[in-house]
Amino acid sequence: MRERKQHLDTLAVSLLLACCLFWGFQQILIKTTVGEVPPLWQAAIRFIAATGLLLAWCAWRGVKLFERDGTLRAGLLAGALFAAEFSCIYLGLRDTAASRLTVFLYTSPFVVALLLPRIVPSEKLRPVQWVGLTIAFAAVAFAFSEGFTGSSTPQQLRGDALALLAGMLWGLTTLVIRGSKMANSSAEKTLFYQVGVTAVVAPLLSLGLGETWSLNYSTYAWASLALQTVIGAFASYLAWMWLLRHYPATQLSSFTFLAPLFALVLGVVLLDEKLTLQLVLALVAVAVGIVLVNRKKAA
Repeated sequence: MRERKQHLDTLAVSLLLACCLFWGFQQILIKTTVGEVPPLWQAAIRFIAATGLLLAWCAWRGVKLFERDGTLRAGLLAGALFAAEFSCIYLGLRDTAASRLTVFLYTSPFVVALLLPRIVPSEKLRPVQWVGLTIAFAAVAFAFSEGFTGSSTPQQLRGDALALLAGMLWGLTTLVIRGSKMANSSAEKTLFYQVGVTAVVAPLLSLGLGETWSLNYSTYAWASLALQTVIGAFASYLAWMWLLRHYPATQLSSFTFLAPLFALVLGVVLLDEKLTLQLVLALVAVAVGIVLVNRKKAA
């Protein structure tokens, strides 16, 4: 029986801050590498390597990945959704700014909040949570509408749409995990389904799009891929799965909004991305929505 805690402690907060900071920085890494390494080939390299690292970790820790526990169908579905999500992220970053993509990507908690009551009736939303949900989606629509202005390009609009789709797919992945036997699987097995399926799907999609495969890249590109793999697809996601098994999910999800905030700041500082008032207001409104959606019921 795993130990579950009622509140976030110092360890949880430290891990969350580290994960969110890297998740914000991760979009910068992908954005600055996608011009040299084709997007889905970049994803393929990352997740093939991450699957190898996870297999080595499980062998060292004695974690069993291939026992029959009734999770296969749900696991493959979660893996397919995860693969689709990251395909949208990598393709979207060719066309839109890292800061914009991350704001749209982190609409996923609202997909969960909207659909989870159909799976877990006790998670029915209260009026204040519906208000939060409405504010958040209005904010996303407000930010998305910027793509229709004369100063924006059709490519940015396409990238924004892919980012929004990625957020929906992330939310659906969470629902599959929470609403199936995977909820009781080890963090390693849950992650293995996701990175393993993506390691198979990403190369096929890359071939289908006619991307050029190579391993002759700059030192920066390989450093970027190494960070995306070791810290991003392996360590940070494994830490997140572990946190979900030991701490309240609603408190954890509130912290994840730090990732788009970090991405916004890093995008402006490191990539000189345009910081518009419309995007800042949308960011603040989405934050308010998350707080309301995750607000505890009064005693």
